[in-house]
Amino acid sequence: MNSIVARLMQVRERIELAALKAKREPEDIALLAVSKTFPASAIEEAMHGGQSAFGENYVQEAVEKIQALAKLRPWLEWHFIGPLQSNKTRDVAEHFDWVHSVDRLKIAERLSAQRGEFPNLPDLQLCVQVNVSEEDSKSGIPLNEVEALCTAVSKLPHVVLRGLMAIPAPSDDPKLQGQAFATVRECFAGILAAHASEPGYQFFDTLSMGMSEDLEAAILEGSTMVRVGSAIFGKRDKINP
Repeated sequence: MNSIVARLMQVRERIELAALKAKREPEDIALLAVSKTFPASAIEEAMHGGQSAFGENYVQEAVEKIQALAKLRPWLEWHFIGPLQSNKTRDVAEHFDWVHSVDRLKIAERLSAQRGEFPNLPDLQLCVQVNVSEEDSKSGIPLNEVEALCTAVSKLPHVVLRGLMAIPAPSDDPKLQGQAFATVRECFAGILAAHASEPGYQFFDTLSMGMSEDLEAAILEGSTMVRVGSAIFGKRDKINP
């Protein structure tokens, strides 16, 4: 049996084993199923396996799926995890619950203002993306700019600063994986120590890091949310909607 539900169970087992190795509680680590490029029917199948949080990278594709699954919206949590352009922020502000890829103040300000146009929606949850490996091809901001952006985001209305997200450079070496994740964790801890008493930081509790290939290393270094796609949905075609 190699269904989405079966693979979900396997991923949850990996999370549990990694958590126990790290002397952490498995329930403290959220699983975000990355459903980009997969159809709405795959999301429905994952829901049968108890999954409710889904991550998407492409705005238009995601909005189509969100609308196709509108009847299930009360049971679904939608996370935008891809690079976000200014001309796409309105759709994200209207349709998503979380954004993991805030890498400049302009994007956060637009999300804040546009979320405010939907008074029936709760505040939008935001993570600041860190370019921990300093790759030119990756989104995110350098480590030395993270704290200032977090503080600016924390002061905006209609959004909530939740934490940091990172996608380190790919590596098959668990030691190198762990070093990158540890750097993000230390950055997170430093920001929290400096600002914990400030109003905009009361929900600063999320480290979104770790994917199919490296979730164990991420959990060992403190990840609170892993973003897993291929290990749940299978190999995806390399398309860019």
